[in-house]
Amino acid sequence: MSEFLDTLREIGKELSDCLSNVSVADALQTIEQLVIAERVFVAGAGRSGLAMRAFGMRLMHLGKPVHVVGETTTPAMTANDLLIIGSGSGSTPSLLLAANKARKLGSRIILITADPESVIALVAETVVKINARTPKAESTSGYVSVQPMGNLFEQSLFILLDAIAIALMPRLGETEESMFERHANVE
Repeated sequence: MSEFLDTLREIGKELSDCLSNVSVADALQTIEQLVIAERVFVAGAGRSGLAMRAFGMRLMHLGKPVHVVGETTTPAMTANDLLIIGSGSGSTPSLLLAANKARKLGSRIILITADPESVIALVAETVVKINARTPKAESTSGYVSVQPMGNLFEQSLFILLDAIAIALMPRLGETEESMFERHANVE
């Protein structure tokens, strides 16, 4: 039991340490881009993709028109749209294809990654670095975690995106009550 509690405490410390190193300027730039975006497209793969889908849900609750790249109901992207990609490695082939296509369309691109020098980072206007090691990233720098695989990056991504959603609430004139009105009612 003691080992389990020690692990929980260590994970909490890792998250705190990792998130305290996120550039506030890059996070604020992301918030500004979200405020002005006509529509937002979110993309990610694996566990990072799950965090991006959760963020898409929060954006919908905030009243932003949002779509998940690759879903059957996702419309065509235009130059007025914003693509936000969550990728620890910043080099997932399908996400690189999406970023390159968005760039050709004139869409703005934000990448949240552990590797700010990755191939997708070269395409993005804004790169938000989460300082966590992941096994797929080219860069081996970053916070070394007791957790396996990309856990620390993925957890930090989820929490960072929640913090961004909370920061958007007053900017978009939203409250928890107004957001809840958009919550799914056919479940």
